[in-house]
Amino acid sequence: MINLTEKTIGEIVAKDYRSAAVFKAHKIDFCCKGNRTLSEVCENQNISRSVLNADLEKAMQKPNPEYPKFDFWSLDLLVDYIEKKHHRYVKGKIPEIQAYLEKICQVHGKAHPELMEIRQLFEGAAHELVMHMHKEEKTLFPFIRILAEAELEGKKDLSRPHFGTVGNPIKMMMHEHDSEGERFRKIAQLSDDYTPPESACNTYKVAFALLYEFQEDLHQHIHLENNILFPKSILLEEKLLNKQNSK
Repeated sequence: MINLTEKTIGEIVAKDYRSAAVFKAHKIDFCCKGNRTLSEVCENQNISRSVLNADLEKAMQKPNPEYPKFDFWSLDLLVDYIEKKHHRYVKGKIPEIQAYLEKICQVHGKAHPELMEIRQLFEGAAHELVMHMHKEEKTLFPFIRILAEAELEGKKDLSRPHFGTVGNPIKMMMHEHDSEGERFRKIAQLSDDYTPPESACNTYKVAFALLYEFQEDLHQHIHLENNILFPKSILLEEKLLNKQNSK
């Protein structure tokens, strides 16, 4: 197996998504904190390098599931996928989860006061994510499509956007990703990793199951952007500008 020690977590998952399950098992954040090397993670989280490498090797030897090879997709196709798959999911699930949380807070809030904090955290996430996705759809993603089109059609002139360079909105989006990642870590802690009490009613169980599903979708969503879309967009812009400046 290739030595992965000095590769970043994000690079490893971008190349082979089977590794994501290993990182989840070791509680390693590969989406919001995917820019850390395997070596750094092992040292900071006191994880054995040999054990982690062995787990990764074992995972990567399993049959590869039918998971799209996003790392090879064109940027405009990846943007379309993120909008239609993940943005639509978030917008659709928010009101459903809000309704379930409201109900279990009313019924079980006194016995389980942590539910109030979970609801408050999710309300904050819902508000910020809707604003975040709007900025992506109206500002960042349209410019990434322009970059992809310029490369495909061999355009020699690339107009500078009002935000200067694609790295500027990307930096903002990644900061917001970090905030949401931290928010959902708190929700996971408060919910005992989305484990309802033994006496929980079906509504309680469904609410936690939906929260877990939402978190998992958000992890993949952020992974696609932080570890694939954003770095490739920065590199493509640099490539096109270098060609333009060398004329």
